[in-house]
Amino acid sequence: MNVPKTAAAAVFVAIAVASVMTMSRPGLAANDNNQTQDEKLKIQIGARIAPVHLTIGKKDADTVYLGSYLVNASNGCNDCHTNPSYAPGGDPFLNQPKQINKDHYLGGGASFGPFVTSRNITPNASGKPAGLSYSDFVLVLKTGIDFDHVHGPNVTLQVMPWPVYGNLTDREMNAIYTYLSAIPCLEGDPGVPAPATPASRCAI
Repeated sequence: MNVPKTAAAAVFVAIAVASVMTMSRPGLAANDNNQTQDEKLKIQIGARIAPVHLTIGKKDADTVYLGSYLVNASNGCNDCHTNPSYAPGGDPFLNQPKQINKDHYLGGGASFGPFVTSRNITPNASGKPAGLSYSDFVLVLKTGIDFDHVHGPNVTLQVMPWPVYGNLTDREMNAIYTYLSAIPCLEGDPGVPAPATPASRCAI
């Protein structure tokens, strides 16, 4: 079948324009280490919605921002680990413009009954979220192990939805850990018995 030259030219122009528009969109460089277009969008959103200053340093920025998306847009970590979740005048459930409580962001302290308090998952002075190595962090997400043994040596975390988080991919777990290592450190360990000699989490 012969295609009229004008029609063929129109198709060529349309493809060329679409290609140029895609290449010109910010954040879509060919060498930005992103695996899919969907992930690129998540990274862009994550960069925009991070509620606190992030210390990127030598961390891969794409991984940090993907972690921000997972923490702030899909997994609801702020709802349990920030107390209170929203700043005064910024509670969307009261029809106020949403404003995350930056001063206590992911520092723990939310009570879930008389025996369960959310933990501080900000990085310690060594940059480890909740003071956990990456392998221990993954173990918490997959098994619910409580390294603090707050309720006994064989009692798993009772409120944290680790049975769900255990289904995350390795890249997603790494992204969350990397993001949490980039947020500001907050002092204190809510929900954990205070040591006889309190030490700073945020200073070596």
